[in-house]
Amino acid sequence: MPRSKAVGKHVVLIGAGRMGSAMAAGWLRDPASAGIASLDLVEPNPAESVARLAARKSVRLNPKPSIADVVVLAVKPQQIAATAPAIAPWTGPETLIVSILAGVTISRLSELLGVSRIVRAMPNTPGSIGAGVTAFSLSSACSDAESAIAVQFLQPLGRVIGPLDERKMDAVTAVSGSGPAYVFLLTEALAAAGRSMGLDSETAEALAVETVVGGGKLLAEGGAPSDLRKAVTSPGGTTAAALDVLMGQGGLPELMRRAVEAATKRGAELSRDS
Repeated sequence: MPRSKAVGKHVVLIGAGRMGSAMAAGWLRDPASAGIASLDLVEPNPAESVARLAARKSVRLNPKPSIADVVVLAVKPQQIAATAPAIAPWTGPETLIVSILAGVTISRLSELLGVSRIVRAMPNTPGSIGAGVTAFSLSSACSDAESAIAVQFLQPLGRVIGPLDERKMDAVTAVSGSGPAYVFLLTEALAAAGRSMGLDSETAEALAVETVVGGGKLLAEGGAPSDLRKAVTSPGGTTAAALDVLMGQGGLPELMRRAVEAATKRGAELSRDS
């Protein structure tokens, strides 16, 4: 079978936590489209939801290792060095590694696992409900065929962007990997501001949450953020008064730049230390 075909592959998922199990559930909605003939889940402490996935036909939980076509790594990044010896029996010269381990470089994975065909991906937590975005980069040993397989395996988490130069992955982590936390903080701050203006806690939180959710839906329909912002902003109105503060000196654009810069720098440090 040509390597460009993603049909009928033996796939192993190492780590079936929240993100890993979300990927597995996505694959199992349509295994043929995902290119999966058999799926092995490797998880020492499987949740009940993982056990239910393993009850499906062609799915095994913690089986004896055998060389797989694709190995998806979804363990905690700090565990990869310790778990590498247990992962090795699943890999062979032609095995494709798809890693969603934050901060672990392609060269480090190659060193630990002795493989050359590697996809390094950065998903985010909305991927656990299929609403995330994942960017990825490829090792030099990968071809367009491996890129297509990467997209196929990451799509259950949401939109897929790539391949990108691996040097951009720390910035990707800072923007989309850490980004949900920024949105949640904004929602917290908006609710707190509402309380300070006399709203009760329940009302303030409901207004903040639904506003952020609704804004996200408008963005998902394809509107440019700047255009949507301008459409809400009437000259001399209440929104304009607020944006004068948020966009003023030291305001939100500058704070966000500094935040992403700090996260990018920390990502580079973690990559060197992994």
